[in-house]
Amino acid sequence: MSNPILQASNLVKVFGAGDAQVRAVDGVSLEVARGELVVIMGPSGSGKTTLVSMCGALLRSTAGQVIIDSVDITKLNEAQLSELRALKIGFVFQAFNLLEVLSVEDNVLFPARLAPGGMRAARQRADALLERLNLTHRRSALPATLSGGEKQRVSIARALINQPQLIFADEPTGNLDSRRGQEVLMILHDVARDQGCAVVLVSHDPHAQEVADRILWLEDGVIRDRKSEKHSWVKDPVCGMRIDEWAEAPFTEYLGKRYLFCSDRCLERFQVEPDRYAEVPL
Repeated sequence: MSNPILQASNLVKVFGAGDAQVRAVDGVSLEVARGELVVIMGPSGSGKTTLVSMCGALLRSTAGQVIIDSVDITKLNEAQLSELRALKIGFVFQAFNLLEVLSVEDNVLFPARLAPGGMRAARQRADALLERLNLTHRRSALPATLSGGEKQRVSIARALINQPQLIFADEPTGNLDSRRGQEVLMILHDVARDQGCAVVLVSHDPHAQEVADRILWLEDGVIRDRKSEKHSWVKDPVCGMRIDEWAEAPFTEYLGKRYLFCSDRCLERFQVEPDRYAEVPL
């Protein structure tokens, strides 16, 4: 791959010890180029958040290497990691993580305190971001008065304020309805296309596949080849996500047919309204 901003090699993350040891990520390698939107999908508990936390300098790996913009972050100390996150990386989270006592504008500007260039330049960037994300009329509002879609747009503006080269978005549509979720996905798509940022998106949302340049399937801490003949893919009847038929995924049987699910949440929704999601026998 030419011009990668992110290179991860043989990443491993182990939690616990002895019989309680869990290899949450087990030898994952990947590269992401500038201007590319990569979606990481997979069942709940497959290691997706752990992987992006290591790639985003939020969590140290047990083994392996992460290079961001030619810098090996596994060799940096905590102060250097903090500076790198402030200058080169933006984060968008499912839970928004806005500061409730600050206005929309101040939430967006908060990370700019750590960046060079001064607050005057940052305020100009904030004005442009608020206008682009249709938040200008809400700039003085507190987070408690915002809709879910507005909160996520604020978190995207905050992630972009320091003009990062790499953005990680962990389930950014998880707390949104389908329309607002698609809106957020298109914003991230446009950020990658128009600003040349690399975007790494973790999602269960099937609509994420529509905006992705590449899709990586993570299962049991390992990136699997979705086209491999060793795997038989079925579709979650609730959300539409593809699942390895041989994976240890949540499942149930209904009217003589076995259904697999990407998460316990989708299984629970199926059990509440099985006739809505089940295939009708011929």
